[in-house]
Amino acid sequence: MFIQLLILLAGLLLILFGANYLVEGSSSIAKKSGISEFVIGLTIVGIGTSTPEMVVSFISAFRGNSDMAIGNVVGSNIFNTMLILGVTAVIAPMTITKSNLRRDVPMNILATLMLIIMGLNYTVFGLGRNEISRWDGAIFLLVFAYYMYLSFRKDGQDTEDEEEGVSEKSIFVSVLMILGGLAGLVFGGRLFVNSATELAKMWGVSDAFIAITVMAGGTSLPELATCIVAALKGRGQLALGNILGSNISNILLILGGSALINPLPFRGITEIDLGVVLLCAIFIFASAFMFKKKKLDRVEGVILLLMEAGYMAYLVHSNI
Repeated sequence: MFIQLLILLAGLLLILFGANYLVEGSSSIAKKSGISEFVIGLTIVGIGTSTPEMVVSFISAFRGNSDMAIGNVVGSNIFNTMLILGVTAVIAPMTITKSNLRRDVPMNILATLMLIIMGLNYTVFGLGRNEISRWDGAIFLLVFAYYMYLSFRKDGQDTEDEEEGVSEKSIFVSVLMILGGLAGLVFGGRLFVNSATELAKMWGVSDAFIAITVMAGGTSLPELATCIVAALKGRGQLALGNILGSNISNILLILGGSALINPLPFRGITEIDLGVVLLCAIFIFASAFMFKKKKLDRVEGVILLLMEAGYMAYLVHSNI
C-alpha cells in the first residue's frame, strides 16, 4: 500500500507541473493567434485534458466493460462541474459571456440530454435497449464536429479581456509547453488512476463505483489542476472553456468513439447518476442569472461544492 501511495503522490506532482505549463503555453498561443482564450480552453486544453478519460473509456469499450466506459464519463462530468468549477469559482469568479450562453452552455445541456435519451431508449420510449448503439455513437461524433466548426467560425471578441499579464513566448516555445504540459497531465493522471484503482480494489468496491468515483475523479485531475492554475493566473475564460470543452467532448467525442468500438449498454449507471449530470449542466446555465448576473461567483461555487459533498455521500451510502 505504501508503494501505491508514493505512485499517487508522483502522479499528483506531474499533474501540477503539467497544468502550469499547459496554461502558460495556451494563454500565449491565444494572444499570438487572436483566438479567444475560451476557444483555446475549449479545444486544446479541454480536449487535451480529456485524454485520460478517452484512454480509459476506449480501453473499457474494447474490453466490453460498458460500466467503466460510461461511468468514467458520467462521473467525470459531475466531478468537473461540481468540484472543479466549484473550487475555481471560489478562487476567482468567472464571467459567462453572451457567446457562452448562446452556444457553449446550451451545447453542454444538449449533449447531456442526448446521452440520457439515447442511452435510456427503452426506459424513455419503450423501444430497443438501454444502450448507446454504433448509430448513436456516429450521431454524437457528427454533432461534436459541427460544434467545433461553430466554435471557430463564430469566435469573436465577445469574451472578457484576459490577455494582460500573458508573457510573450514564441509559437514554438508555446507549443512545446502545451505538449509538455499535456504529457505531464496524461502520464501523471495515469499514474494516479492506476494506483487509486488498486487501492480501491483492496477495499472491495464494485467496478461501477470505482468508475464513477475513483477513476472519474482521477481522470479529472488534469482539469482540476488546470482550472486552479488558470484561476490563480486570472484566466477565467480558459478555465470555463476547459470544463465545458471537457464535458462536451467526454460525451460526444469519447462516448461516441467508444460506442463505435462497441455498443455501450447501460447497466451499473442509474437514473439518479444521469439526473445529477443533467442538473450540473442546467446549473451552469442558471448561474448566469443568479446572484451576480453573467458570473459564476463564489456563492455558486460553494453551492456546487455542497452538491458534490451530497452526491458523494449518496454514493458511499448506496455502496455500503
